[in-house]
Amino acid sequence: MRKHVVARVSDIPVGKHRLVQVGGRAIGIYNVGGTFRALADRCPHQGASLCGGEVVSSIEADAPGEFRFDPNRKFVTCPWHGWEFELETGQSWFDPELTRARRFNVAVEHGEQIVSALHGDPAQGRVRGPYVAEVVQVDTDDDYVVVTTPR
Repeated sequence: MRKHVVARVSDIPVGKHRLVQVGGRAIGIYNVGGTFRALADRCPHQGASLCGGEVVSSIEADAPGEFRFDPNRKFVTCPWHGWEFELETGQSWFDPELTRARRFNVAVEHGEQIVSALHGDPAQGRVRGPYVAEVVQVDTDDDYVVVTTPR
């Protein structure tokens, strides 16, 4: 698995989404109530960009006039044919057994965690060398959206 930093948390406000390129893949990152979801930006039906569709909440009905609205359960609709894919799982609701949008793991990580993962922890046996490189200030105080993909 490989991690990719795709945005600052503040770059994708609640209720919004952003299209990113990760390893040659177009991926839609959606902020659903402060929780991030990631789906491939390709409708499995005929290839439309899912980021071009609307994000809608769940409405279910057992009988005419009786419905349940769930504002926390979100779907993205294909802009071409209106097919719906649940943002949390990628599952479709027109053909749940065979069709789904590809889902990617996404998390929020603090900048210091990311730097530590990339460069190792000095407390774990690294020894200082005699040479010193020029140092440039790097900001790691923000939180970042990180997508995990297969290699």
